[in-house]
Amino acid sequence: MNVPNQITISRIFLIPLFMIFLLIPFNWGEWSILGASIPISHFVAAVVFIIAASTDWLDGYYARKYNLVTNMGKFLDPLADKLLITAAFVCLVELGMFPAWAAIVILSREFAVTGLRLVAAADGDVIAASSWGKWKTVSQIVAAAALMLHNVIFEAFSIPFDTIMIYVAVVLTVFSGWDYFVKNKHVLSKSN
Repeated sequence: MNVPNQITISRIFLIPLFMIFLLIPFNWGEWSILGASIPISHFVAAVVFIIAASTDWLDGYYARKYNLVTNMGKFLDPLADKLLITAAFVCLVELGMFPAWAAIVILSREFAVTGLRLVAAADGDVIAASSWGKWKTVSQIVAAAALMLHNVIFEAFSIPFDTIMIYVAVVLTVFSGWDYFVKNKHVLSKSN
């Protein structure tokens, strides 16, 4: 259990914490910031979510810099990412802040790529994360954070940044999934 793996596990433990602040209707009041009203509990949830999401970069950087890449880390890191994103979007759907169709598209892609990786792993292959996959993750994190923050700042300029980011996340999710399958079609043909 090296430091990068401990950081990854901390990301998993932060998931229930941000869910509590997001889903439980604490009566802490609201803040009005530049024309947007945001419940204080949603602000706290967003901060915890952003901290959890930033550990994704931190654990990877630390593991590469100090040559601490392990099989456990290769398993835990994408699992933690998928748990974080899934929890965020399911909670936001529950609150009526995120469209269910977008959550279904995003989660379907995650299951499909995970399945592809499992098939590859059974044959001893490893499918590395692509740059499109990384951009997909960033767009999903930004979309979820913008929604939790009730489009604060952008609301003052009447820019639907949160809605724009939903569509960007969906497009990048679909494209990165397609990219994984095209670049790794040999994995499926080899498994026949």
